[in-house]
Amino acid sequence: TLTTKILLGLFLGFIFGLILKSVPDGYIKNTVIIGGVFKILGSGFTTAIKMMVVPLVFVSLVCGSSSMGDVKQLGRIGTKTMLFYLSTTAVAIITALFLGSILKPGLGLDMSSVVTGDVSIGESKSIVDIIIGIIPSNPIESFAKGEMLQIIFFALLTGVAMSLVGEKAEPVRKIFESANEICMKMVGIIMLSAPIGVFALVAETFSTVGKDAILVLVKYLLVVLLGLSIHVIVVYGGLFKLFTKQKIKPFLKKFTKVAAITFSTSSSNASVPASMEILEDLGVGKTTRSFTIPMGATINMDGTAIMQGVAALFIAQIYGIDLGINQMITIVLTATLASIGTAGVPGVGMIMLSMVLTSVNLPLEGIGLIMGVERIIDMFRTTVNVMGDNICTLIVANSENDFDNMKYYSEEKIAA
Repeated sequence: TLTTKILLGLFLGFIFGLILKSVPDGYIKNTVIIGGVFKILGSGFTTAIKMMVVPLVFVSLVCGSSSMGDVKQLGRIGTKTMLFYLSTTAVAIITALFLGSILKPGLGLDMSSVVTGDVSIGESKSIVDIIIGIIPSNPIESFAKGEMLQIIFFALLTGVAMSLVGEKAEPVRKIFESANEICMKMVGIIMLSAPIGVFALVAETFSTVGKDAILVLVKYLLVVLLGLSIHVIVVYGGLFKLFTKQKIKPFLKKFTKVAAITFSTSSSNASVPASMEILEDLGVGKTTRSFTIPMGATINMDGTAIMQGVAALFIAQIYGIDLGINQMITIVLTATLASIGTAGVPGVGMIMLSMVLTSVNLPLEGIGLIMGVERIIDMFRTTVNVMGDNICTLIVANSENDFDNMKYYSEEKIAA
């Protein structure tokens, strides 16, 4: 599988890099291997990822936001769902930035010496300028310069306008849906080269900095998992108890079936049928679950947002770049808005991460280092994403009286 090949690329890159580290400096090592072969393969891979950021984000966001017509039709359910998904995503990214700032997973590894080009974060902007800067004065210029927040704003506006136009916009919607499929296929093609790209990037890292990279990579993994755990227990558990007043045990018992799918596929979309099934068993009405679950698979990406927040700070720390409060606000805005267009398929989180890094001008080379543990994180974060979809559905259904309390506790009563 591709995952196995990526892990193999990571392992071989680690071994080869450490061997190369012990070799004396010379023309063959520094110019031919590190500065030649590794740079071509590693930078080529990260550049290919960067190439897909703007088209993928724009097209997928237009497709996602064009379903806003459903929000208008369903009124209260749609408003509550959107409010839940966007607010919990914002909380998730803030939690990630807090943990990354306090625990500093990238501390102990200095990669600044191996970065080529300018890695500064540019001039500091005020919060007012950041908010005003979201609106593009020239969308074409925003596309050319890769101004991600402006692209996101324009994509959302386009999608919402399409949904309001209705049937007349159907031909355009079909074009965007086709374009989205093409973009996803292009991402899939690029990801086929991931094992080679990871090998080159990891080998280059370890040949330069040695074994120091191992500890920080483990710290990064643990901080992400801590962020996911806090979000599940505090945010999801707290909101569920606050708004439903129900016991969470019946839900957790049923959710293990969905978790098995998310762990094995790392795909939110693949879990949709299973989520619909367990929610029906838990007493949620069809009106609510048929709206919140498909929308959640497209919009609700709390686990992915946590990974992106920790990863952004991790990469900033290993490259010796200080992110100010305004840059962190930009990360929160970018990751929250981008969650609307994050496709529910494995691997696309890396594309979204590159967009977040681009928004605050952080080097994309750092992606190569964290891709080694990406599959492990992907399994956990996808499960958190889908759990959020299910919790939201139960909360909204309970508030709309589209919930059968007797059915929710039926298994407990049978067991008793």
